[in-house]
Amino acid sequence: MNSRQKGASGERELAKLLRTYGCDSRRGQQYSGANGDADVVGLEGFHIECKRVERLNISEAMKQSVKDHREGETPIVIHRKNREGWLVTMRLDDFMNMYKEVQDGKITD
Repeated sequence: MNSRQKGASGERELAKLLRTYGCDSRRGQQYSGANGDADVVGLEGFHIECKRVERLNISEAMKQSVKDHREGETPIVIHRKNREGWLVTMRLDDFMNMYKEVQDGKITD
């Protein structure tokens, strides 16, 4: 499987997984040539850069998510290696802002 196919497969896999959590998610428009769209959409408030690789340059992936995110979106990278679970990477400032919102009762489960 080439890297483009693996990336598309990873995006479909992640979108399907997010749907099990109740998110109306799907692959973004990146595969059809639109510029700046998230790899996976449907997680409101987040710009998702999806990476399904064995050797990830997380700094470069995060830079891409930051560069492509829109106003009001938090840039994140959701990634995994073969035979491992999905992980989420985000900037500490963004995480702490989310944490404060939870502590202030603005976000509940």
